[in-house]
Formats: sequence, structure tokens, C-alpha cells
Amino acid sequence: MESSGNWLARYHRGQRGAVWHELRQLGSAVREPGRLEEAQLVCDEMARRARQNIEVIIERLSSAGYRFHSNDNDQAPVPPHIPPTAAAAGLAQWLEGRFDAVPMTMLSWLRLVGDVWLVGTHPQWKESAAGDPLVIELEGSRWPDEPMQRYFEGELEAWGEWPGADRMFVLPLAPDRIHKMNVSGGPPYGIVLPDGCADGLFVGETTMPFVSYLNWAFSHGGFPWPTAPDNHWQLKKALAKDLLPL
Repeated sequence: MESSGNWLARYHRGQRGAVWHELRQLGSAVREPGRLEEAQLVCDEMARRARQNIEVIIERLSSAGYRFHSNDNDQAPVPPHIPPTAAAAGLAQWLEGRFDAVPMTMLSWLRLVGDVWLVGTHPQWKESAAGDPLVIELEGSRWPDEPMQRYFEGELEAWGEWPGADRMFVLPLAPDRIHKMNVSGGPPYGIVLPDGCADGLFVGETTMPFVSYLNWAFSHGGFPWPTAPDNHWQLKKALAKDLLPL
């Protein structure tokens, strides 16, 4: 394994898969002095690239007449992206204190990306929510009067009351793909906590590293779930054109 001082440079050179593999292999040892700072730079660069992708997708969807709205019968307008607020740093600190260890990629997202909600309706794709549009709402900016700390505490308390509480706790970040279609579905998508690794595990339709999930979503223009009719792939391909791999 190359020294940690090369991770960011190698990431920029396109060796992203190898860098993420090495960071994940280290587990919580990635936080040791001499590794932590460089690993955080990689995670922050990932977040900046992700934010750029999100801004591009939103611009393309908006230009096509896409309506971003709530996943209910009202279909009230919803801002597709709310950048991090001044409260983001405090929430990051609270998460690390409450759960002992939080994946670095998740904290980078919180500090640098913000909340994302791509649920809506496309003029050529009335059931676009069936494509499982990307949603990551970690700061909860749509609900400024409801602190996310209180919500997360409630979720943790409910998790502890279920039998077999030795199972992993998943911090909820998004409704599942069925709820996005305004249908009663399963548990929300989220990140497994505690986890001291650089990149955490994202639990959705399946469990995979958070960055892998984001790459999958961006490679499909923000709508990673297969849908019918087949011509929807053309819309996804146009949305995904030239997006940055993470």
C-alpha cells in the first residue's frame, strides 16, 4: 500500500477506486495521526464533486420542466438542494459525540453538500419517482423548527426498544423508493452507525459503501432504479452526461 500522503494526489489522477479500497481496508485505523488529515481531504474532495454533480442534475431537470415536489398527494414544491447552513458544524459535532464514530464521508457531505431532494415529476416521465430519485437529508433543512438531534434521538430510542437490538442501527437519511412514490413502503435509507471508517455503509435496497451508492446514483442521472418503459434510459443518460465520478 502506498503511503497515505499519496491518497489525494492519486484520487485526482483517477485512481479513485484504489484509494477508496485502501481507505476502507484500514477501518477505524484511518483516523490515526498521519492518516486522518489526508483521508479527510479525500472525503471532502468527494463531497465537492458530488455537490457539483447535484447542481448539474438540478439545472438539467429544471431546464426540462421537471417539478420538484413532496412525495404525497399535495405535491407541494420542494427545494431540490439546500446548501449546508450555519448549524451543520454543530450537528456534525453532536453526531460524533452521540455515536462515538461517524463515517468521514457522511460528515463531509453534511459540511459541504447539504440536503438533496430529487423527488418530482418530469414532463416526459410522469412516474419518475419510480426511478428512486436521489434523496439525502442529513441536516433536515426543510424543517428548521424541528432539530434533527431530536429526530435522531427518537429513532435511536425506537431502535433500542425492538427485540434483537444488537442489530445495526441505521441513521435515516431518506425515504425508501416506495415511499418516494407516495406508497407505503419499507424502512428509510440511511447510514450504519457507529462506524469509524472513512466511508460508511449505506443501507437502501441493498447495503453498499456510501460512495459506491452515490456513484451508482450519478451514473443513472440521479435515478438509479430500473424503470419502464425502456426509453427512460435516454433521459437518465442525458442527465448523467459528463458527471464527475467520485
